[in-house]
Amino acid sequence: MKKPIIYISRQIPAELLHPYKDRYQFRMWDKEAVPVPRDVLLKEVQDADGLICLLSEKVDESLLKVAPNLRVIANLAVGYDNINLEATKKEGVVVTNTPDVLTETTADLGFALLMASARRIIEANHYIKTNQWENWAPFLLAGSDIHHKTIGIVGMGRIGEAIARRATGFGMKILYHNRSRKVNAEEVLGAKYVSIDELLRQSDFVVSVVPLNEETEQLFNEEAFQKMKNSSIFINISRGGVVDESALIKALKANQISGAGLDVFAEEPIDREHPLMKLSNVVCLPHIGSASMETRRKMIELCLENADGVLQGTGPITPI
Repeated sequence: MKKPIIYISRQIPAELLHPYKDRYQFRMWDKEAVPVPRDVLLKEVQDADGLICLLSEKVDESLLKVAPNLRVIANLAVGYDNINLEATKKEGVVVTNTPDVLTETTADLGFALLMASARRIIEANHYIKTNQWENWAPFLLAGSDIHHKTIGIVGMGRIGEAIARRATGFGMKILYHNRSRKVNAEEVLGAKYVSIDELLRQSDFVVSVVPLNEETEQLFNEEAFQKMKNSSIFINISRGGVVDESALIKALKANQISGAGLDVFAEEPIDREHPLMKLSNVVCLPHIGSASMETRRKMIELCLENADGVLQGTGPITPI
């Protein structure tokens, strides 16, 4: 009997496939850091029963049209704005993602980005590496305190709550805005639900953890940045599309806000010529929110479990 085929759009450790080698035929793009070309992806899915892919792979009607055997798409991410859910539902293809396993790791990165931006860590490191440190001065590379400041979390999902937990250790006042109230977060973490306008006006740190959709696209625009404190710092670990980058650049240059820490961008990847990379008050990271060895392995394992569950008829663990 022919084994079902699962195509994997990036190179992953072969040992993670071993538990499934007797049940499936695996095919894999042979590069880890380079996305599979569109034409190769379309060719590979033609006889595939399952697809494990990244955010860089666009799963749309044209892909589904050439993949009549496809039964499951396991997205190696929490977000899934790369997938046309309406089209997959129409074709009866199950779509899964990887929530929960990356929550704490992404929150670690978000808070690290906040701290690096506030205390000018990257600038300070560059200062020494470029041999500029000749003397000590009272305000040399002086940044902003984090402890006992106000953090405003936009999007109080799993990651938002994990960031709030970290903020409690710094004695921070926690504000949040979400589509719905999170009573447990209010009771356990002391978080306060406020309107988005009030959050922007009061917060010393504004952290975006919202999904990208029609409601949140360019949520952080010129008007939003104008409402923020001149001393505030904007952190984005959600999706680049929730920010009007032109408005953010304008706000940073005009000192409407103090700085920004960004792990995501409207168009990825960016290079060193990107306007945001030229600003000293911005810390830019290459979308590494969940990039710890432990978490990335767990994400891949969950994708494999999801694909296996659908193809074996027991059902997925984390369907969308």
